[in-house]
Amino acid sequence: MSIAFVFPGQGSQKVGMGMELARTFGAARRVFDEVDEALGRKLSAIIADGPEEDLTLTENAQPALMAVSMAVVRVLEEEFGIDLADHAAFMAGHSLGEYSALCAARAFSLDRTAKLLQTRGRAMQGAVAPGEGGMLAVLGLDVADVEAVAAQAAQGRVCEVANDNAPGQVVLSGHVGAIERAEALAKEKGAKRAVRLNVSAPFHCSLMIKAAEAMSWALGEASEHEPVVAVVANVTAQPETHAGDVVRNLVDQVTGRVRWRESMAFMHGEGVDTFVELGAGKVLTGLVRRNAPGATGMAVETPEQVAKLAEMLTGKA
Repeated sequence: MSIAFVFPGQGSQKVGMGMELARTFGAARRVFDEVDEALGRKLSAIIADGPEEDLTLTENAQPALMAVSMAVVRVLEEEFGIDLADHAAFMAGHSLGEYSALCAARAFSLDRTAKLLQTRGRAMQGAVAPGEGGMLAVLGLDVADVEAVAAQAAQGRVCEVANDNAPGQVVLSGHVGAIERAEALAKEKGAKRAVRLNVSAPFHCSLMIKAAEAMSWALGEASEHEPVVAVVANVTAQPETHAGDVVRNLVDQVTGRVRWRESMAFMHGEGVDTFVELGAGKVLTGLVRRNAPGATGMAVETPEQVAKLAEMLTGKA
């Protein structure tokens, strides 16, 4: 068995996520406490009790999702004595999940990761005036067809592929007028569905340039340490272990395409047959069958799921 540990991105958040784990394990509670201390505010209270509209705010959702993922990692480490580095062929994360992966791979400390994601969320939220941008999920067309739709819809404005999630699941991002044109064009070209996303900003396109500049300043020139496991970067769909490359990819990621389909295909091609999603929800687990035919997906968030993973990794019932 060859395992890749993967980490969810924005959209997987829900009120109460990770709280069963925190009630059961001290290691999980300490993660939420450390994140609260790093941010100087009680993010854990929003995670636990909402309201949902506060948790959904980008500056909250990003560090919150990372906290839940890292709570799972810490429970495995401290409660079950499992070092993920001993079992991982690769790690990867979707958008903000790449920060979770790098934290799990010890490239960044937990407190630094929380601060970086709060900065990232605020910068991405503030990069474009409200109402100027939008995002569109296009289902049923391959990425080349969606690229053609984007080029035709742009008309001098920004309309770019933001996420290439799976065959037939591509997300566009850009100026709202261009996104509206893309919605109509995608349907004309045979898309099964073209759905405007309820997002606060047009992520992962060139309209995020101010946010990329903010992250370049916040990140500096290199991560704190070299990752102990190769982390497959969103923007290259290739494994990275050099501290300088890690930072450059994170900066590029703000305006660049999330190449999730290619990332999973790369890992599968390198022999990975099991993808274990650590954290909230099971969005990435749902993409395994389409991106890595024949591979197994496993979502891990609850105490029972963590115990089942620990048994699988150690062979101990």
